[in-house]
Amino acid sequence: MNNMEDAILFTAASGSTAYDIWMYRLADGRIFRLTENLGEAHSIPYWSPDTRFVSFIGRNGIVFVLDMQDGNLARIDQIEPYTLLSWSPDSRYLTYVKGSRIVIYDIRLHVSTAIVHEGAADVQWFPSGEALLYAAPDEMGNVQLFRTDIAGTDRVQLTQNTEGPLHDVRISPDGQFALYTSPGVSISLISVVNLATGERRQLEGGPQAKNYYPAWSPDSSLISYSATDLIQNQYISYIQTDARNGGQQRTLAISSCFATPVSWSPDGSRIAYLSGCGEQEPASQIWIVDTAASLPPVKIVDAGRITALAWSPPRPAIHPYRLYRNSAYNVSFYYPMNWVRVTDERYEGPDGFFQISAIMSEADIHEVCRSEAFHPLRPYGSNPRIIPAVIQSQAACYIFPSADQPAEMGNQSALIVKYPEPVVIQGSSYPYFILWADRGHILQLSRTLKFIR
Repeated sequence: MNNMEDAILFTAASGSTAYDIWMYRLADGRIFRLTENLGEAHSIPYWSPDTRFVSFIGRNGIVFVLDMQDGNLARIDQIEPYTLLSWSPDSRYLTYVKGSRIVIYDIRLHVSTAIVHEGAADVQWFPSGEALLYAAPDEMGNVQLFRTDIAGTDRVQLTQNTEGPLHDVRISPDGQFALYTSPGVSISLISVVNLATGERRQLEGGPQAKNYYPAWSPDSSLISYSATDLIQNQYISYIQTDARNGGQQRTLAISSCFATPVSWSPDGSRIAYLSGCGEQEPASQIWIVDTAASLPPVKIVDAGRITALAWSPPRPAIHPYRLYRNSAYNVSFYYPMNWVRVTDERYEGPDGFFQISAIMSEADIHEVCRSEAFHPLRPYGSNPRIIPAVIQSQAACYIFPSADQPAEMGNQSALIVKYPEPVVIQGSSYPYFILWADRGHILQLSRTLKFIR
């Protein structure tokens, strides 16, 4: 299957046959069986972002990775059922929790690295590909959300939760928010947290406070979920959506199941869900509903027993930039992804460069900028321009070279910003951050500059 095709994966069994992973192709309605006696009722298929690979936890807790191009099937690990599997944005790494370890598995080289954090769960990638989000207990035993770099050396607690466990943690496609359910199964409420500020909002949810399987829309603006209700002694579930800030709840369809997973179409215009539940029997149908609610739901699959589904993801955007993050200097920003690392502080490419450092000075920003601009060695020429600025609410300045700047300086310009708080590097305190870059990229880099902790 090439990545232009629109398809839904689902886990199903019929009659005496075992559970397996199947695929429904929307273009022609054809159904394909992708595995042979490898699945379980708990198996959930996960597309890689480029749709080349499908991962799932099958029989005996084996983690399988199916190559959709050549049909090869790899067995890479053995873990607990229902463990979340998360693909890196470049579709190279598969991440999951095993015991107290966050495992990052390279499907090309078939090697893995691990980050240890006791009690970690629901690990998943930020869209930058440079960091991971996961839930884990803090020192007081309260479950929090954490961000870590992929080396596990820069771990940041993002929440201050004191209200019990967090379940079904899911990061938004844009990486700015995360949702979770709490406190448990009998009562399951959906909350959304801003990962930058820690601000939390709780969605209204359904009438019985039993809200399950929350899923982000592709543009990160909406959340769909299954809301259980009891009607005439029969459990049903509403397929609902709400804005991430709440207040825009809509009911799109009704399933005959107590609860159903939901999955968005790549363009966010439709939602797939399960229905056809009998007494003590799982779902037997897949339905699709238009999110504009202008058309009635359509049944697309009839099978014996269906337990999970996953619509193919949007085609990944080609991001020309990559996130640079330096915890020693407490900064992050985006740089052209074809630039390569020279040192931890310097990156170079065919059309430019950047380098960072810090300045130790008790002078004010104006004097610091002037001292840098008119350095005795004249790195910016004899008559550089100093332009005052404000970056991240901090006093700053740009330094642009004059026409007589030495050619070997590569059009070097600079940005100096006063730190919100001085950083301590190797025991010394530095009040100012400095970014050097070629003139063609200095403004571009500075627009995404953020101070981190």
